Amino acid sequence: MGSSTSVDVGPTLLVVLAVLAAVGAVVVRWAGLGPGRTVLTATLRATLQLAAVSLIIVAVLRAWSTTIAFVLVMYVVAAVTSARRISDLRTGWLAALPIALGVAPALALLLGTGVLPGTPLVVLPTAGILIGGAMTATSLAGRRALDELRQRHGEYEAGLALGFPERVAALEICRPAAGQALVPALDQTRTVGLVTLPGAFVGVLLGGASPVQAGVTQLVILVALLAVEAIAIGVVVELVARGAVRAADAPN
Repeated sequence: MGSSTSVDVGPTLLVVLAVLAAVGAVVVRWAGLGPGRTVLTATLRATLQLAAVSLIIVAVLRAWSTTIAFVLVMYVVAAVTSARRISDLRTGWLAALPIALGVAPALALLLGTGVLPGTPLVVLPTAGILIGGAMTATSLAGRRALDELRQRHGEYEAGLALGFPERVAALEICRPAAGQALVPALDQTRTVGLVTLPGAFVGVLLGGASPVQAGVTQLVILVALLAVEAIAIGVVVELVARGAVRAADAPN
């Protein structure tokens, strides 16, 4: 049995997870949102990946070399995931750029100023949160920008006919839609403490810190995420507008 603040690992947990995954799969298929197996596959992958991470995380945190290597692995996986969501690896590999340009300055600022302690135990989860946020923002903004250009191609061509450069015409079409990718981060920041108590707050609190320290830590993470995602969105939209990132079916 675990403590009162931890999940009890046992047969009941497995049953509950299986039921939740099955419900999600059935609803996705019934509502026509996509193949139900995607929910089951994602659940299975998450289970296996978290099991593996749980086994190696202690060893990873023992030295800076392994911590940095693990952060790089997270970055590569995030870049590949965004690349596949946006387009394909033919041009989508450029998704690595907005993620890096969003995460690296924010992480350097937080650690360089001493706002966050420069220890593997702090750097690893913080980097993971920022990389995850940049990945999501990049994927959403890239897909929405490409979809908007595809659906409103006539308006794009009209802009060209009026004398707009290709980049400007593309930005006029795709920028507003891509900007919607920042909405989840904005809503999370606006409603923190009222709707949700995010993981950083709860984790620091359970780790023995005061509520004030937990709140400050969460505020730092949320504001950093806003900056990271804004940069990632801006960069990926620029890449799409310049034609560097194209739809998977677009000609070379």
